Amino acid sequence: MNLTPKQRAEAREEFLRCSRRDFLKASTAAVAVTGASAGAFYFGYGKAHGEPLRVGVLGTGDEGCVLISAINPEYVQVKAIADIRPFNRWRAFNGDHASDNTLAVRRGLMNVYGWKTEDEAKKHVKVYEDYRELLKNAISDGIEAVIIALPLHLHAEAAIVAMKLGLHVLTEKLMARTVAQCKEMARVSEMTGRFLATGHQRHYNILYEEAVENIRRGVLGDLHYIRAQWHRGNMPGTDSWQQPMPYEVNPKDKQALRLLNDERSLRAQLSKAKGADIDKFTMRLKQKLMQMADKSVDAEKYGYQANTLTEVAADGTRHTVYSCSALEELLRWRLWGRTGGGLMVELGSHQLDAASIFVAALHGGEKQMPISVAASGYRNIFPYDRDTNDHVVCMFEFPLPGYKATNSEDAKKKIGVQYATINGNGFGGYGEIIYGTKGTLILDREQEAFLLRDQTQSKVSASKDAGPTLDTQSSGASQTVVAGAGAVQVSRGYTEEIEHFAWCIRNPAPENQPRCTPKIAMADAIIAHVTNISAKNAQRIYFKPEWFDIHQDDTPEGDVPNLKKSQYHYFG
Repeated sequence: MNLTPKQRAEAREEFLRCSRRDFLKASTAAVAVTGASAGAFYFGYGKAHGEPLRVGVLGTGDEGCVLISAINPEYVQVKAIADIRPFNRWRAFNGDHASDNTLAVRRGLMNVYGWKTEDEAKKHVKVYEDYRELLKNAISDGIEAVIIALPLHLHAEAAIVAMKLGLHVLTEKLMARTVAQCKEMARVSEMTGRFLATGHQRHYNILYEEAVENIRRGVLGDLHYIRAQWHRGNMPGTDSWQQPMPYEVNPKDKQALRLLNDERSLRAQLSKAKGADIDKFTMRLKQKLMQMADKSVDAEKYGYQANTLTEVAADGTRHTVYSCSALEELLRWRLWGRTGGGLMVELGSHQLDAASIFVAALHGGEKQMPISVAASGYRNIFPYDRDTNDHVVCMFEFPLPGYKATNSEDAKKKIGVQYATINGNGFGGYGEIIYGTKGTLILDREQEAFLLRDQTQSKVSASKDAGPTLDTQSSGASQTVVAGAGAVQVSRGYTEEIEHFAWCIRNPAPENQPRCTPKIAMADAIIAHVTNISAKNAQRIYFKPEWFDIHQDDTPEGDVPNLKKSQYHYFG
């Protein structure tokens, strides 16, 4: 939703007025006195003490580099990284120099730990290509836990092997590629006693926690509807998921010349640069050359596959419309169903997780299973160079307190949650809106919150900068999200989730658990995967309780959890 500047100021102040302003102010004082982070004070965990948790980072692509940049060195020491792409390994150390904004959110290990050169950094951090080699040597390298930011299809294998080796795991969302894999991961966590946390960072975002408090205290009145969206301006040729490839990989690809043109442009800018711009363009050129070096990766060696898309002609014959190499599947893994899960996995899972957090607030904080979903997925923008949808629109039913499917009156106690994620038009950006009988709460881009009291308002004006084109990630620099309550600097949850993960390991007790446990993360995965099934089959699907039970074998895909798979036992 886009508000005028005046509406934004008034609604922001109303949110702060109704939030725990005194508590937020106190967090500033606590940070100054105790030295703990704002997140530690706010979410109830302590200051780091003793040795930082020693971790290995599996996968240092876009999200892996975001997580590295969110690390607080007082809590975590990175001992090793693993990535098969030269480009990603370089960014892990040096940061992402594509622009000033990317460097702010992907600072790199050298900036996080204060190392002056990459050679100095590599004296502290071992570098692996194959993440399995990192796991094999984890114990001898002194590693206690891993952060997994690999492509989705590798989450289960990496997490299960790591836990069996005695390592704790923090994995990026989504928990796994299938619900069966989620249950396998959860069962291994139980068997080994290792933590398995999943990076749905809204569980550690102060704005969302304050929104939950407002719901619990009845500030919004009765809730009947939640609307969320993630709109992106991606178009053919400017798709942030269709990463440019080295020319040698596929000369016919429309973006194949992009890296070459970028290199020429950067060399020209560097030749004219003066002062500090010389360093800036030197780093940007180095990064571009490392991206081109990905042509040397033997993707098939690491299990990536060629993909062929076929189409049935009017005469009934089937013909190939697109073919991609194993390396293309690696570089553009979000576009393929075997390695990714499309819009609902990459974007929708975050926001449906947020919606379920809001619904849980009505039930005393207990995560609620959705009742049903009806989804539509369609394609009308991108050519057939992928097997994911361009748009997904869906409607969920969640239970309100007192809901009982067996009673006609109690069965009416439901709340609707509408979600849309589209390409081709970024109007409105991304965020969530919660509608209550006493007010409307808007959470905008994980950065700002607005509370509207006027229920008669039916028209909202658009600001002049409405509709930005958004990147693939919900990542960003730290924000002062409670400016009216004191300068409390917080991330969008990445720093807090990593700090808390490390703190729980250093302070073992039954009550010290990551906020996004396997049960919670699996529920989010079920929502995303079932929505994809609903869109594919164009049918309403009712969620089954047994899908959400880690100890039952039932899954929406029909797969049965199986911990005897060979990929879970390559270290015995």
